[in-house]
Amino acid sequence: MPYPIHKVDTEQTISDKQLENILDQFIEIKAKSAKRILILPPDITRFYSKAGFISAYLYQQLKDKAEIYFLPALGTHDPMSDSEIDAMFGPDIPKSLFLPHKWRTDVKKFGEITSERMLELSEGKLDYTMDVAANKLLDEGNWDLIVSVGQIVPHEVIGMANYTKNILVGTGGSDTIHKSHFLGAVYGMERIMGRIQTPVRKALNEGYDQYLSHFPIEFILTVLGKKDDELKLQGVFCGAGEDTYTEACKLSQKLNLNLLEKPIKKAVVYLEPSEFKTTWLGNKAIYRTRMAMADKGELIILAPALHRFGEDMEIDGLIRKFGYKTTDETLQAVKSDEQLANNLSAAAHLIHGTADDRFNITYCPGDGVTKAEIESVNYKYAHYDEMIQKYPIDKLANGWNIMPDGEEIFYVSNPALGLWSTKAGFKED
Repeated sequence: MPYPIHKVDTEQTISDKQLENILDQFIEIKAKSAKRILILPPDITRFYSKAGFISAYLYQQLKDKAEIYFLPALGTHDPMSDSEIDAMFGPDIPKSLFLPHKWRTDVKKFGEITSERMLELSEGKLDYTMDVAANKLLDEGNWDLIVSVGQIVPHEVIGMANYTKNILVGTGGSDTIHKSHFLGAVYGMERIMGRIQTPVRKALNEGYDQYLSHFPIEFILTVLGKKDDELKLQGVFCGAGEDTYTEACKLSQKLNLNLLEKPIKKAVVYLEPSEFKTTWLGNKAIYRTRMAMADKGELIILAPALHRFGEDMEIDGLIRKFGYKTTDETLQAVKSDEQLANNLSAAAHLIHGTADDRFNITYCPGDGVTKAEIESVNYKYAHYDEMIQKYPIDKLANGWNIMPDGEEIFYVSNPALGLWSTKAGFKED
């Protein structure tokens, strides 16, 4: 049976039954004799990735033969609630098998990226080492198999999500998370998003290859894209090597990059309530569309479930303290404020969430965040109830829409599922 497994079907797409067949092959080749298995899925913020389906299927097929545990790759996110676990993985897996990742305390350092290499990767901007670290359970669990499950999609920090990022950021520690995010921010989002090889990707891959490749880690990567206006699974890639990641990325670039003929003067982006409750996550609406936005354009973010800014309360406080100012202002704040300098992922996030005074951003929460709070972090404010009347999402199609008053808008129903740019603004790898 050939391995790695690279299955692509962009015409008929991949059904759940076909996905089960692929997973059966994976089990036969890689998991048949494993007695202790650790599965690393994403959390609820990647609900549409099929990772929940994949993880639950692996568990059901292997639970009678092996001990199986789940370590969701939370990064800085809150641990999954019982209801989120049920929604993503189904109710049949005991909650005791889900282990929370604590990014500030539960990590082990395996090595580091040298300051010389970081200086080279950052084009002379950053002169510090970066830890290569991950949750200590990877090393202490005596695993026969570790399965990292997740979706390849354009990403603001690293270029394309998943693969070694799921290990070193998803189950990584504060030093790696802070410094990798800041490396991406100072290098420039527009130079990173949608690219397969970036400075951040190189740093993580090099660290993983040097210090973690001896672990029995296999990757199951999914690629989803719209087909007949529905999100469909169109690629499944199982393997341990960078070739599996690269092939998945090539498909994602075809399916998830939306290159427009003209810039967007007004964009309306909807943030699904179960997925987006903070600007830390919700600002995908900004950085996934910024390369498509016209100068002096307007981005309207419909955020009914927004209730705070940061997933982590310390970072939430930093966002409130500094706000989403220009990139130059945030970089200056890093130099002058010790707390921000010690939380570089927060600084990176502030950079990700700015329009750099090039276009306007209006956040439209429900009652979870006040007008004063939104304006205090330098966004414009409108209430969700008001804006949903003007832009009823049940009547909007993804892409260009002409409103009854003749206004042209560009609608995005879920910014996590793609990247939008003008053709002129995106340079291929």
